[in-house]
Amino acid sequence: MTTGVALPLLQVSALQFVVNGLVFSSIIVLAAIGLSLVYSIADFANFAHGDLMTVGAFGALASAGVLQSTVPGSVFSLPLWVFVALVVGMAAAALVAVLTNRIVYKPLDAGSVELLITSIGVALAYRALVFIGFGPDAQRYGVERSGPIPAVQDALGVAVTPRKLAIIVLAVAFVVGLHFLLQYTTLGRKMRATADNPNLARVSGIRTSEVILAMWIIGGALAAAGGVFLGLETLVRPRMGFDILLVVFAAVILGGIGSVYGAMLGSFVIGMVHELTPILRLVGVPIGTEYAPAVAFLIMVVILLVRPRGIMGETV
Repeated sequence: MTTGVALPLLQVSALQFVVNGLVFSSIIVLAAIGLSLVYSIADFANFAHGDLMTVGAFGALASAGVLQSTVPGSVFSLPLWVFVALVVGMAAAALVAVLTNRIVYKPLDAGSVELLITSIGVALAYRALVFIGFGPDAQRYGVERSGPIPAVQDALGVAVTPRKLAIIVLAVAFVVGLHFLLQYTTLGRKMRATADNPNLARVSGIRTSEVILAMWIIGGALAAAGGVFLGLETLVRPRMGFDILLVVFAAVILGGIGSVYGAMLGSFVIGMVHELTPILRLVGVPIGTEYAPAVAFLIMVVILLVRPRGIMGETV
């Protein structure tokens, strides 16, 4: 009798963890895409990318006060102003990314290692400005915590709140949109050509400076979306992007450094493993949620031992 009760309980718990994993993967994938784009086109690991997520999250927060009183209506049972604030945050992060490249990275004309070290300084600068502008305390967007969607809970027995659904749907929309941009537009073909061989792309007539500009805009905007979604699920904190950066790097490395589609797949694997770790405790393995990042990294190492170049290699 105990087994008959425990098995459905385990199934329901596992399904809830899967939903949580989809939400976490949705946040990770948006940040990982931008990080992978920068590596494949600009050829350096941008350690400021996590704090760019924070910039986008706080950009949305800065506009929330005005938007709450001026933008009526709702979508996904969430106030419409949240989605407008999301756009504001994405625009702010994209602008900051473009200005950083124009003012800091481009004038340096340095190699990958020098740019990597510089990006650490840029990350500290971003964080300091956020501390100065918003203070050190965690903040909220002011969205009321709503209960789970009744239809989903009745059908599957899991709690899927409107904000979780919105995060998953919007992340899928962004990923699909990026796929169509890369595969079916002139800009996408130019980006793939520049990532493959920048010198050949340049002598072929491609204005690589425009490609790099588009890369920073897209990467910054998607990082901001990930930051806003993370803030909606948890809290908006000055260190939120920095705290999640290693997980984002793990997703990029697992998928294959320089591969946008690999970053997508790696984010899904890392995100799901991270959130499914508590299931181990349900089956008798004494591993708590505090070990979730360690388990995710362990899975990454095991996969890399089998495929050292990552799941999808090095191409965009």
